[in-house]
Amino acid sequence: MTRPSIDKVMLGVALCLAHRGTCSKLQVGCVLTDKYGRIVGSGYNGVPRGMPHCTSDPCLGASQPKGSDTCEAVHAEANALLVCRDPEAVDTCYTTHAPCLRCVKTLLNTSCTRIVFHEQAFEYNAKDLWVRSGRIWERLAA
Repeated sequence: MTRPSIDKVMLGVALCLAHRGTCSKLQVGCVLTDKYGRIVGSGYNGVPRGMPHCTSDPCLGASQPKGSDTCEAVHAEANALLVCRDPEAVDTCYTTHAPCLRCVKTLLNTSCTRIVFHEQAFEYNAKDLWVRSGRIWERLAA
């Protein structure tokens, strides 16, 4: 038996968390780790606290294309950062789907140096901004 890399393990955790997502269009999971590979934050996408889940009561954005900004869900990356005690401890963001431009801009205001994801983004300007800042954007099969 081969021991999986920390990247594969953390991406697997993100994929597992995605099952908790309450968006009817797309379920996304995210794990934030420090430079030692320890989890410092995690989250999944879903409507704001106290709102009805889109899986049972679809929001107005549910019928819009993926990536449209009409969805009511808080993104997995934002939820992971909300539970992270120290955004300056974040080294790597593992996420099931490459982050949108808004999440990339938020992650740029942390110490995060790498984004590792499973599914390709539909917003290429997010990748361009991240890479232009000198950080690593990496697609990894689960």
